[in-house]
Amino acid sequence: MRLIVAAVGRLKQGPERELAERYAKRATETGRALGWRPLEVVELRESRAQETDRRKLEESIALANVIPEGSTIIVLEERGESLDSASLAAKLRGWSDAGQPALSFLIGGPDGLAASLRDRAGLHLAFGSATWPHQLVRIMLLEQLYRAATILSGHPYHRA
Repeated sequence: MRLIVAAVGRLKQGPERELAERYAKRATETGRALGWRPLEVVELRESRAQETDRRKLEESIALANVIPEGSTIIVLEERGESLDSASLAAKLRGWSDAGQPALSFLIGGPDGLAASLRDRAGLHLAFGSATWPHQLVRIMLLEQLYRAATILSGHPYHRA
């Protein structure tokens, strides 16, 4: 199964990028035994449009263009569902067991996503009710994908 993390905005060189890369590498290595292909992280430029709706639309179009055919879409947004790690792992197992070819995790820009893309999502995911910087959301998502892989493979990283 392919796992794509597509995000509006780039992580600059430094500790945030290093941490994101570390979790992506760990998720890829651990997920291999589960039949996951190498985790793909796609960074997209923020729109320079002046109007908020136009920015959201342009960024959503850019995100939609990287979603593979037949992919389940998971959008990260503050109004999404808060899942504990074991529940997220169970969802990933369910999609994998159902033969889902790809999962696309989408992180919009500061203004969020256009409704046309949000409405296509099979899951709206939140990391609590707080508002998080997009860079941290990406790192937290990558860590949770690694944690899910460890849960599913029986690795002791996750201690409930």
